[in-house]
Amino acid sequence: MRLRLIEKSFSTYGTLRGMGKVLAVITVFVSPAWASEPVTVLALGDSLTQGYGLPEEDGFVPQMRNWLQDQGVEADLINGGVSGDTTAGGAARVDWSLTPDVEAMIVTLGGNDLLRGIDPAVSRGNIETILEVAEAREVEVLLVPMAAPGNYGTAYKAAFDSIYPELSETYGAMLAPDFFAGLGEDDPASLQRYFQPDGIHPNAEGVRRIVETLGPHLAELIASAQ
Repeated sequence: MRLRLIEKSFSTYGTLRGMGKVLAVITVFVSPAWASEPVTVLALGDSLTQGYGLPEEDGFVPQMRNWLQDQGVEADLINGGVSGDTTAGGAARVDWSLTPDVEAMIVTLGGNDLLRGIDPAVSRGNIETILEVAEAREVEVLLVPMAAPGNYGTAYKAAFDSIYPELSETYGAMLAPDFFAGLGEDDPASLQRYFQPDGIHPNAEGVRRIVETLGPHLAELIASAQ
């Protein structure tokens, strides 16, 4: 509670003329009892999270920060994206990345595993390690899947795509749509307008669409962590 006392001396006209009077005006500012501190969220990911090829303000984390702010969601979002990182890299650094102030984490890893054709069983083990560390720290998690392409075969795709929903259920983590779901399901050629020239990393407009799709899921994670 903060009080501000404003004193004002004035003279009235008529019968009160010549008489001094002090008017005390008290303005009371009270913060709502339900207001809470912003939730600190770690965005653990690779170049897609880090914002590769974009001005800082157009990257995934800054655009997500702005989206949350526009929705009135109080959160401190930490950019834990490392360009080129695989699920193994995320598993190796999650322990020290989850500092005591972190209350929730969004995991956007797996894209580089797919680019390298890493065995889905290895990727599964790495993501499971990340979830185990988060569980031990009592950190809420939102898993963001990466969908495997079909060029590795149907067995590979089925094994990789099952990682996220199955581990989400096992560890009680929230599950978001595929990272690129916000770009739609149009013909791949037409979707290139949302990508940088490398055809892998989204441009600023692509990131905006991705954020609009993932934002509500992150907001739900933050509400759960409060």
